[in-house]
Amino acid sequence: MSLVRRLKPVIVKEFRQIRRDPTSLGMLLVLPAAMIVLVGYALNFDVKHVPLLVMDQSKTPESREYLAMFQHSEHFALTGTPSTYGEIEEAFLHGQAKIALVLPVDFGRDLLAGREATVQMLVDGADANTAGQAMGNAVRMTMDHSNRILLQALQRAGRSAYVPVDLQSRIWYNPDLVSSRFLVPGLIGFIIMLTGVIATSMTVVREKERGTMEQIMVSPLQPIEVILGKTLPYMAISLVSATLILLLGYVLFAIEIKGGLLLLYAGITMIILGALGQGLLISTITDSQQVAFIISVFSSLLPSFLLSGFVFPVASMPVVLQVVSNISVTKFFLVVVRGVMLKGVGFDAVWEQFVYMAIFALITLGISVKRLQKRTL
Repeated sequence: MSLVRRLKPVIVKEFRQIRRDPTSLGMLLVLPAAMIVLVGYALNFDVKHVPLLVMDQSKTPESREYLAMFQHSEHFALTGTPSTYGEIEEAFLHGQAKIALVLPVDFGRDLLAGREATVQMLVDGADANTAGQAMGNAVRMTMDHSNRILLQALQRAGRSAYVPVDLQSRIWYNPDLVSSRFLVPGLIGFIIMLTGVIATSMTVVREKERGTMEQIMVSPLQPIEVILGKTLPYMAISLVSATLILLLGYVLFAIEIKGGLLLLYAGITMIILGALGQGLLISTITDSQQVAFIISVFSSLLPSFLLSGFVFPVASMPVVLQVVSNISVTKFFLVVVRGVMLKGVGFDAVWEQFVYMAIFALITLGISVKRLQKRTL
């Protein structure tokens, strides 16, 4: 009880400071809600409605049947029917199309004669991701159409279709392959690191700038108690923020929590401790809020976005970056949150990640306490 009485004035003071600073409160509560809406809808790997041009030189029922697949597909949006290659190039240059299909004059004639019909696909490769997915969708749709034609030809000849290898796929955990189900859980860690580090990095620096840090240091409070008093309010607000993200994920993107809620919040608590420890460490080594803000943004935003596996798979990075990525506590949290929310895993599958997150939190908080102790000596 004595510890609670000693911490209460610091905690109350910190809550009052947060209340008087609407920017910090907005960063902890409003910014996460805005980011999950923007990122959840805008950051999407599902390429749809790619602008498509069609140059049908055959103009036969066979060519129209083939092109009807693309016109009725959500992956493509027909934007024009050019008659020359110059028109296609002009549309590519002005961004009016990303892909063009050219059907030769003898397309329908070759199909009716049982010969191989050729289709030319022209792709604007400036946007590599869109171009790659558009090509993949076009090839898949063409193969499906070819298989249907082959099956019909065999049936007319009184023969049955023979498939040497029949691959039947079944997708687990995210059957519809919706990007938001992969991104939104990862967004929790990204937002907590960004907002938590920035908000807490200002706490000690604010005291330094206002000249009140020395008064705190000469008080009966120990450095560890100062740390606790300043981190507990932000931990409480961060937990509220994480809950808000989970609720928005369920309401907006229908993302349910498959695993244990307690295990999920244990992981959230661990990354919050890591974020608060990193923010406090930054605040102990800087003397101005501007410098603390810049360092906290770069040290939390870049590793959490680029090196954690939030967007880009860590395994596809160069070996050097794979090693460097281990400094990002978000990397280990993403394994926990995606495993619990999407796969319903238990503690036995993610206990190593908890160990890494605990080490990160202990190191950052421990260094912060040591640096505060030096100021009291």
